[in-house]
Amino acid sequence: MANHKSSLKRVRQTKTRTLQNRYAAKTMRNALKKFRLTENKDEVKELYPKVSSMLDKLAKKNVIHKNKAGNLKAKMAKKVNAVSAA
Repeated sequence: MANHKSSLKRVRQTKTRTLQNRYAAKTMRNALKKFRLTENKDEVKELYPKVSSMLDKLAKKNVIHKNKAGNLKAKMAKKVNAVSAA
């Protein structure tokens, strides 16, 4: 590792951002899992906007790819529609 002041700072920043991104990604995965396992119609409708918003924010910050966020949101919408119809 280089001993330049700027490179040392970059290492510190990278560590911090990696931790934040990991936490955000893990939180997203847990929220998605909870959403997928939920069968209650009211709960699904309540969770959908929250998880959808979370996906958009993570895509905006480049934690996940924007197409991945879109695909996950489409699958979630499919479930909301299926639960609403039943």
